[in-house]
Amino acid sequence: MRRTRHIISTLLLIALPILLAQVLMKKEEAVVTIKAPVYLAPRKPNPLLQQLLGEYDREIQELSTEANTPGAAIAVVHDSTVVFLKPYGVKRAGGSDSVDVNTVFRIASVSKCFAAFLTGILVEDSVFSWDNHVIDYVPKFALKSPEETGRLCIRNVLSHTTGLPYHAYTNMVEEGSSLDSMLSWLKNINLVSKVGDEYSYQNVAYSVIAPVIKSATGKTFESLMQEKVFQPLKMKTASIDYPSIMQNPNVASPHLRRSRRWKPAKITDTYYNVAPAGGINASISDMAQWMIALLGNREDIISKSTLAQLYTPVVRARSKNRNYGRMHRLNDSFYGLGWRILYYPNDTLIYHGGYVNGYRSEVAFNPKDKIAVCILANAPGELADNGIPLFFDLFNTKRDTINAWEEMNKRQLLGKVPIP
Repeated sequence: MRRTRHIISTLLLIALPILLAQVLMKKEEAVVTIKAPVYLAPRKPNPLLQQLLGEYDREIQELSTEANTPGAAIAVVHDSTVVFLKPYGVKRAGGSDSVDVNTVFRIASVSKCFAAFLTGILVEDSVFSWDNHVIDYVPKFALKSPEETGRLCIRNVLSHTTGLPYHAYTNMVEEGSSLDSMLSWLKNINLVSKVGDEYSYQNVAYSVIAPVIKSATGKTFESLMQEKVFQPLKMKTASIDYPSIMQNPNVASPHLRRSRRWKPAKITDTYYNVAPAGGINASISDMAQWMIALLGNREDIISKSTLAQLYTPVVRARSKNRNYGRMHRLNDSFYGLGWRILYYPNDTLIYHGGYVNGYRSEVAFNPKDKIAVCILANAPGELADNGIPLFFDLFNTKRDTINAWEEMNKRQLLGKVPIP
């Protein structure tokens, strides 16, 4: 009997670790495999949204003809899906080389949105906070007032509340001065307000975020943009320097108005010296991937809570594109962190536009309806100015039925037995 108990004890000593290991392995497998539900039926395209996009395409073609815009490209993203991605026209007026979805444009001041996006990622990573002071990272930086210099923080830089006069030293940007040189001259300008009090749009002062980031991380703004934004979002043609756009064979030429006609212009190196304010190059395919993230669908890169901080008003600021006010009655407009926020009676649009060197860019999205639109054009004018307001005009007339279809489809999918 004693021998039997001894044999059983020995077997238990051998078996228990094995059983425990198997339990732990099963537990680990459960942790790995329990993810968001996977549905048996794929998500269907919304036929009502598809119908609207067909109508929008026809309207854009008419608008492009009326405006005589040489070339453009448009993307529409609905939640996490690119639902419309289309090029229009040619890369160069008088030529036959058509724009495609990978053709690169300069996105001008929409670069500011990317700079705030990257800064948000670094805030999320606890590299610094929105309210850290600029001089803690760039000790040589100075405004004319030592007191205001000490108050200036990252939030002020990205919301254009630096106290500087409108477009301070933008003329030096166009003359090709270095960023360090331009920043050093800011201490000679009389401030128009206290830091944080008033909105005053900047290119030079906005770009102080680049040396702040370099000081905090030891890496350049350009390299971190590649590492933390372009590469993880698979923005394959995006870049942030002059040589890259010049070496790319698939680039839209900029155009300027001459004798009532669009004439191709030379791609210049201006505004690459203020890269956070206006130095990014990208295709419409790149911009579509970025918009998916802007709508909160890439939390592996940036969280929804950080995005919400970018879209929170900091200071009242008039919208520069008046077409957004004609779309519906505009209640108020603000600037957040790298973004304009437009308030309508029943809607909010997050928006930014840009112009540089004959290129125009526009991006806007409705967070409530999770729909975003981007237009890139190789000439200024009616297409870029009106293309996004036109989309939201059409969308607003059919929004209720589009959203009702989405809700019905979601309920049907939830009834399709989620796989745990």
